[in-house]
Amino acid sequence: MKLNGLTLAAATVAMLGLAACGTNPNDRALSGAGLGAGAGAAIGAVTGGSVVGGALLGAAGGAAAGYLTDSDKINLGKPAWDR
Repeated sequence: MKLNGLTLAAATVAMLGLAACGTNPNDRALSGAGLGAGAGAAIGAVTGGSVVGGALLGAAGGAAAGYLTDSDKINLGKPAWDR
């Protein structure tokens, strides 16, 4: 799957923005993986690339971004499954 600069930037922003759900690193990694997979699949479909490849890349990037974020800096509250 080929990614141009604009697509890569959009995917990165989407993953970072969506990966912050949860109060601990594991919650943020899990929600980041799910949201990143959705964003990656959508970007893959829109750009004519591989939907599965986009989902896999998005999930990996979203999980990494979610795990590496700090809940003190980015906290969107408790995840839906803990409410």
